[in-house]
Amino acid sequence: MGANTSHVSDLSENPSLKALVGTESISENDPFWNQLISFTFISPTNSADSKLLEEAVIPLAKILIENNPRSGNFGALVRIFLGRTKELKISTECQDQLFIWQAHNALFMIRCLLKVFIREMSEEELHLQFSYQERAPGSCGETGHEDLLEELLSNLIHLIVEVPLLDITYSILFEAVTTLLVFFSYQLFHKDILRDGLIYQHIMKGRCLSLTSRLVKTLLYNFIRQEKCPPPATHIFEPKAEGGLLYGLASGVASGLWSVFTLGGAGGSKAGMDQEHNPLPLSNQSLLLLLVLANLTDGPDWPNPYRQAITCFRNTQDTSSLPVEQPHTFQINFNSLYTALCEQQRSDQATLLLYTLLHQNTNMRTYMLSRTDMDNLVLPILEILYHVEERNSHHVYMALIILLILTEDDAFNRSIHEVVLKNISWYTERSLTEISLGSLLILVVIRTIQFNMTRTRDKYLHTNCLAALANMSAQFRCLHQYAAQRIISLFALLSKKHNKVLEQATQSLRGRQGDNTALPDYAQDLNVIEEVIRMMLEIINSCLCNSLHHNPNLVYALLYKRELFEQFRTHPSFQDIMQNLDTVIGFFSQRLEQAGSDLSVERVQEVIMKGAQALPTDRLKKFPELKFKYVEEDQPEDFFIPYVWSLVFNSGVGLHWSPHGIELFSMDSG
Repeated sequence: MGANTSHVSDLSENPSLKALVGTESISENDPFWNQLISFTFISPTNSADSKLLEEAVIPLAKILIENNPRSGNFGALVRIFLGRTKELKISTECQDQLFIWQAHNALFMIRCLLKVFIREMSEEELHLQFSYQERAPGSCGETGHEDLLEELLSNLIHLIVEVPLLDITYSILFEAVTTLLVFFSYQLFHKDILRDGLIYQHIMKGRCLSLTSRLVKTLLYNFIRQEKCPPPATHIFEPKAEGGLLYGLASGVASGLWSVFTLGGAGGSKAGMDQEHNPLPLSNQSLLLLLVLANLTDGPDWPNPYRQAITCFRNTQDTSSLPVEQPHTFQINFNSLYTALCEQQRSDQATLLLYTLLHQNTNMRTYMLSRTDMDNLVLPILEILYHVEERNSHHVYMALIILLILTEDDAFNRSIHEVVLKNISWYTERSLTEISLGSLLILVVIRTIQFNMTRTRDKYLHTNCLAALANMSAQFRCLHQYAAQRIISLFALLSKKHNKVLEQATQSLRGRQGDNTALPDYAQDLNVIEEVIRMMLEIINSCLCNSLHHNPNLVYALLYKRELFEQFRTHPSFQDIMQNLDTVIGFFSQRLEQAGSDLSVERVQEVIMKGAQALPTDRLKKFPELKFKYVEEDQPEDFFIPYVWSLVFNSGVGLHWSPHGIELFSMDSG
């Protein structure tokens, strides 16, 4: 049956698929269904193969849309799948791979059809496609005694939370997670954020609600476990001469069009490559679904239960009882979650999860900040920022905001200067044989500011970088010589830029007397750059006031470039903050003069070290402590929902959407 199907393009000619999408109703008891879902098909895990499959499925799905109101065959296929899943847990315990394989195949077909349905019709029309049933001539084609759409959604969640993750269940669990993602993909085709709808209602309020915490916990554990796709050798089904409906497809292109992924897959040269390309499909897909659920908007009179679950889960080591039990709370191993987060930061979605947990779950934030190996988390974040040219702007923002949240904690700001790192391989601008984590963080943030000044010129990026430096400034300790130099170099760059804009503004005014055409907004440019200069002066001042004796390298760099600060001494915007810098520069300059001329670098450093102990602290004027706190903007969903869906669009395993018709984000974003 169908053994001659050798190319994806031949799917439309396959007799079994033609019967499924045709006008004739097929009874659920018909042996046809058993044959239909007994195919050996190698499911695609990369976008190129998914595109080929999608193009082959679209014409079949469109025929089914026309004929399903009369045949009810789509509903019958869904019920066949639901019938199979009732026994899934037992099948797993009994190692009944045949049963699991058939259930997977049925779900794979449903998912492929659903993906086209969602693009072609509204949720109400989709609901109708689920409600049509096999009928006798003259009878009504709809029935109201069950909601098959809700039944399927509920069943998928039950499947994810109840079926254990084993080699034989990997594929069906992946398919269940992917099908839920496909259900939510309506958002891709709407510019506005969807705040209601049938699927939203079922997931937020229906039978699915009671499984909220178990679903979030399972998706997190799928991410934590990082299970690789099982190798083909673990599958017992080898293609037979009279294989199922798509066997011919697998055999006809065994040289490698499809990657081995699902049960029944036959090995091929492409398998290894594809697993290397995306070795963790279930982990990746579970994380994407978790982010989609966490970012659903609150209802008019109910909060998003999935966000509640993410906000309040606790450590398995935490035995304290809560005064008030929070809704949807659960416990999870924080150590395992922390380790997975440290290992996976190269992906946008793992960084977004880290941001979500740091920002919204106080238990997790407290735990992370208490770790003595924070370098395992901070270094991957710094590496994202270091490679700013290669990252999308959203990933850079998330990394920066994570740093800003971490620097709100004084203990973190102290501890990072105690962690000594050796030979940071990815930092290529200068060989850093030994440097503290704190000094490296300063270097990378300053580099990000300089990149932003020359390239993107994004005020939001500047603000967050400077806020993180400001939060750390009072706790700067034993700054590396290069970090101290870069702080002053950044000030030099800002000073140069300030003078250039000032000169342009002056020339422009002179040259345009009597000319009424619009002037470039130099005043605004000047205002922005003066704000940044002020902030840098406050950061230097904060360090000098709070930890001058711990930072001889900063004093050295300040003295070496003291002429930079001359022009700002009398500037009305900077006079107050310049007093302390003047005091420090004057005090140390005098001590160096007294020490004699032609001093070696070592002798200068010695004079600075002794002078730092001798400078009376009351000589420096006290300023309010620099403290900045990250606050999410109003309606954060306007940023996060398009971002999350751009990640699904670009990183969803085995999912391909044509860019035409995508409304939620512009195709060059992300």
